[in-house]
Amino acid sequence: MEDKNLGVETLSEAVLNRLGYMLDNPECGWKQLAKAVAEHPQFCYSEKELTDVSLKVLSPHGSPGRFLLALLADRGCTLAFLLQCLKKIEHREAAGFLTTHVMEQIDFTMQPQSQRVPEGSPVVLSCRAVGPVELTYQWFKGKDEVPGGNGPELVLNSVSSAEQGHYICRVSSGDKYVFSNWVHVRLAKSGGASAGSNSGYFPSSGSGLYITQQPRPQELVEGDALYLECAAWANPPPQFQWYLNKQPMPNGTRSILKIPSITTADRGIYSCKVYNLYHEAWSDQVQVNIGASNAGPRQMGDCCATDKVALLIGNMNYLHHQQLRAPMADVHELTNLLRQLDFKVVSLLNLNWQEMHSAVTEFLLLLDRGVYGLLYFAGHGYENYGNSFMVPIDAPASYTFKHCLWVQDVLQRMQERQTGLNVFLLDMCRKRNPNDESIPQPGPLRVTANIVFGYATCVDAEAFEVNKDDLSNGIFMSFLKKRLMEPEKVTFILDKVAEDMGRCEITRGRQALELRSNLSERRALTDSIQVPACQVTASTRNLQWAIAHVIPDSRCLRFECGVTVQLGFAAEFSNIMIIYTRILETPKDIVSCSAQLSDFTEGPEVDLKHSNQESLREAGSLLLSMDDLLPLEQPRLFTRISALQRLKKELSFTVCLHYKYTNLDEELLEEQRVSVGKPLVSKLNLYEPRLSHTSSCDLQMSSIMESPSFSESFRANLPDSSPSSIGSASTCWSYYQGSMESPTFSSLKNEPEETICPEFLESEEPPAIKSLPSASSQELQFKFSNLPNSL
Repeated sequence: MEDKNLGVETLSEAVLNRLGYMLDNPECGWKQLAKAVAEHPQFCYSEKELTDVSLKVLSPHGSPGRFLLALLADRGCTLAFLLQCLKKIEHREAAGFLTTHVMEQIDFTMQPQSQRVPEGSPVVLSCRAVGPVELTYQWFKGKDEVPGGNGPELVLNSVSSAEQGHYICRVSSGDKYVFSNWVHVRLAKSGGASAGSNSGYFPSSGSGLYITQQPRPQELVEGDALYLECAAWANPPPQFQWYLNKQPMPNGTRSILKIPSITTADRGIYSCKVYNLYHEAWSDQVQVNIGASNAGPRQMGDCCATDKVALLIGNMNYLHHQQLRAPMADVHELTNLLRQLDFKVVSLLNLNWQEMHSAVTEFLLLLDRGVYGLLYFAGHGYENYGNSFMVPIDAPASYTFKHCLWVQDVLQRMQERQTGLNVFLLDMCRKRNPNDESIPQPGPLRVTANIVFGYATCVDAEAFEVNKDDLSNGIFMSFLKKRLMEPEKVTFILDKVAEDMGRCEITRGRQALELRSNLSERRALTDSIQVPACQVTASTRNLQWAIAHVIPDSRCLRFECGVTVQLGFAAEFSNIMIIYTRILETPKDIVSCSAQLSDFTEGPEVDLKHSNQESLREAGSLLLSMDDLLPLEQPRLFTRISALQRLKKELSFTVCLHYKYTNLDEELLEEQRVSVGKPLVSKLNLYEPRLSHTSSCDLQMSSIMESPSFSESFRANLPDSSPSSIGSASTCWSYYQGSMESPTFSSLKNEPEETICPEFLESEEPPAIKSLPSASSQELQFKFSNLPNSL
């Protein structure tokens, strides 16, 4: 091929559709091609992008293969590299088609253009083609060959009347040849302008490029379309490159720049470089402001999000450090509040290092242009030299940043998603870690003016929780939950929380909220969601979130003795599920029976001492209430399964039915083995390592749709269906839909006990420190729990 760097975007629509059709097969198709091109970092696509490709199969005329080719074209994939990868995956049909019908054909990628220029000006006629190697060019004027015109560009240094006429280019390869379009080169008359005057349409012969239309400044609101135009005359024809804040824009290579739906990330100074082989010129620099309208200052409620997504992590059960109480209640409380504000919430408890990193990677896949992203962490932490670190539950006694999750790195990755708002709520200590003297250097952050950090405490200080009871909130959450629902700017809410905390005697002088922000707009967590123009993106995000919140459908088991047992499921958190059993039907000759669960799949945590309990509190769930949920005369047993993120295969267990007949003293036993797939977050395989800044989880659409727990549950939650099968990362029950009376969702009470009260403030029980070095504990007047070698 004449130009081996020619891109996939040069292929015609018909050719791309044909190649896409060939790649739409499961055995040797787009999935295998995606893996092959991923060996080149430039074409390593995220899990979200691959999910986008999978979703195309759901469209009436959608083609995953065609969509993947479009992604490759956007990143500058060359035809040579595409052919190499097709041969690598041994897709002979596609490779043969690309070679025979495309790469051996001669197709024009640039046709010459007719030109009218002042006498004495240079003229460059350009003609480019793609095809086999050894392409040759020959220019003609009329029927005569132009001497020296054997290249893709014909240069006429000084046009006179002798050079006027019609020109054409022949492109050849062996015995194959094609001709370009005819073009006309003619002289322009000055129309009476004096020599050297620039008042005519064309400049003097000394100039070969000038801008005829400058871009204009604009005042827009978020969600508007940005339209900038820079027109120019040049010989040879000009090329364009748009810049935002002095940085080149990858897709800004035309005279008109269009951004369909702008966000705050698009504000700044725009300019356009116009150039050709001989000249270069810059347009005026224009300011594009986003957020202020012609009607005056924005009011609350004017801002909107394309979606809202939150990741909440609460670490309590540390292996080598003091265990905490408050994170469970804090995460549950915040989950309920954010759900009321239309956030998609992923709530996780007790994550190790790998699980935290994988969870953040999955969280980033839910972010996109204009999305509000919120990250909350409650647990041990520390801060060194302005860098904050979240400590996983498996961190060693003397941990360093290598054992933790780096907050500033998460922020940088969030900015890459072009989010509309980035909120970090860090309920952890910020003492310096003497075991860690390293100073990791974050990459450059973008100037987005949409970042909010709410620290539960100030620099070099601890954060506290009150050891009052099992449902106590931490200090920070106790005050935050009172203000979070207010329709105010995020920073204003946190300012109020800081003032409230300052009036709390138990922490005065020991813990004070610190706010860091560069938020320039009046964005609030209560802002409405405006669905973006691209419905595919929104649908993909909904699907990605739903994957982590699928709970099994309720089911009934019929035993040989005639007893019918119902299995019900609830999501307490995104990685914690409750299973309950109740007896629905019993033969008259059976006097007693109960259904118990045992022999669970390896991976998740089930406390056998607290399984099959008659109340949720006895089963270890402190956040759910079953008051009036089921008739008192109906027996029911509850089992709590945690750490579902460690489930490596389908969750299965044995239902053991113990029963007695009227005339027998001996208890009888029947068993049934039940498999419920991979519920909730277990489907994401958080235990698996992820590639840097991407997800290695292969969420293929086929495997998703084939999942017994997903296919029916997800379809049942389309707009015209019941929402009973998708968990909410807060309590959501799935009930058996039968002829018997079923409890209603509204009867479920799942709010933790209110802990801010006079007894709370006057309690003599000292607060427990989230992360406290033993040296500091000696200096405080309270009796704090010592935690050696920990921050």
